[in-house]
Amino acid sequence: MTTETKTRQLPAAVTLTRGAEARIAHLMENAPEDAIGVKLSTPRRGCSGLAYSVDYVTEEQKFDEKIETPGGTFYIDGGSVLYLVGSVMDWREDDFTAGFVFENPNAKGACGCGESFMV
Repeated sequence: MTTETKTRQLPAAVTLTRGAEARIAHLMENAPEDAIGVKLSTPRRGCSGLAYSVDYVTEEQKFDEKIETPGGTFYIDGGSVLYLVGSVMDWREDDFTAGFVFENPNAKGACGCGESFMV
């Protein structure tokens, strides 16, 4: 009797809206030559502990989650995935501000300015 291991496709840790995907495409169109994608991480900073950071990435890291989008590759830092599971990432613009916005079900609180969050 042979046992076969079955692998199932897991949903991405973060759902990207069409606006976020379009912004990633725009970033990749204007990216430095050595950039292979855009990466989301949650460095420790701000008054609540963790912040969202989106930057260009030049090489894949072993435990990063990789999401292929129509406009380019989106990575999630392996050490940040647990803080982000179930989140939705959007790009919003109005007359005065523009930026990525996160709906994170893991965030238990945020600072008053919205710069950082805690889990």
